[in-house]
Amino acid sequence: MELLNELRIALPGVQFLFAFLLVVPFQQATERATDFQRDVYFVTLVAAVAATALLIAPAAQHRALFRQHDKEDLLRRSNRLAFLGLCVLAVAIVAAVVLVVDFLFTLPLALVTGGVVAVLLGWLWIGSPALQRARGARTDP
Repeated sequence: MELLNELRIALPGVQFLFAFLLVVPFQQATERATDFQRDVYFVTLVAAVAATALLIAPAAQHRALFRQHDKEDLLRRSNRLAFLGLCVLAVAIVAAVVLVVDFLFTLPLALVTGGVVAVLLGWLWIGSPALQRARGARTDP
């Protein structure tokens, strides 16, 4: 239940990003996009699709395997899918930031901003929890 509640938080964000990415090519400003921006757009789009699939997979698998008496395996697999989905979502967010900042400002600023966002997400989503887990593992008997 906790995993499904956590996914309810992540899914609207990835769905919003995906919807935004589907609209972008139909804007007139995309005609002036550089090859680099098109490549970053492609990475962002594919990462958003992958994150959507990975984050929805636990709910879909739960529904498909309901009452099959293998809840522990389903929970382990769902946890891995959700974690991987969040990692791919981070890639999509960073790439989207790089794309927008490069389009509106400059490539060097886009790369720096993307790096800062990557570090922020990496720390908040992976680094800090890993540190907490390591601290907990050392103090537990």
